[in-house]
Amino acid sequence: MNLETCIKKLGYVGILTFANVDEYGLPQVRSISAIHYEPDAIYFFTARGKDFARQLLNDGHVQIHALTRYKEMIRLTAIARPAPLQEQEHWKDVIFSEQPYLKNVYPRDTREIGIIFVIREAQVEYFNLSEHPIERYYYATEGLDAIRKGYVIGDECIACGTCAAHCPQGCIDEGEIYHIQPEHCLHCGNCFEHCPVQAIERIG
Repeated sequence: MNLETCIKKLGYVGILTFANVDEYGLPQVRSISAIHYEPDAIYFFTARGKDFARQLLNDGHVQIHALTRYKEMIRLTAIARPAPLQEQEHWKDVIFSEQPYLKNVYPRDTREIGIIFVIREAQVEYFNLSEHPIERYYYATEGLDAIRKGYVIGDECIACGTCAAHCPQGCIDEGEIYHIQPEHCLHCGNCFEHCPVQAIERIG
């Protein structure tokens, strides 16, 4: 698995869930399919009159979620910004040609109410529930460092093995200081809750 493959899988899924926060701090979720993928960017179309567009213009933070038929979860965290004004019509042409249904939704010149947003920098998490142990990887687009989450075991570890005994994925290795395999960690926190000396720390 790599970043390029994750982005390709988003395209195969087609309809993606976009989550953001409104002006009242409340979560909002939309299903978006009017999307075009470039090697270095993701473009998507929505109407300027929609709450979604207004919220993105106010605060572009967005999280995109996809679940494949193989129980792979891909989560992309980014900031969406309006595409440059001089590029708006070009990307509308591209998206409308790739998504013919849009001509029924916005016939004739009504597509002019639309606005194209672009995502260029993103954190990406891949999570595969169909494997045992599960697989989890973190990526980031160029210019960003991948942000990892989960749990780590610190120097306070007494090597009692309690954490390993309670790990549902069996992804904790023995040692003078036990080690959690981050690529297989479920992030359930069972090791954290059972550690007798509080040697396990939540990160991310």
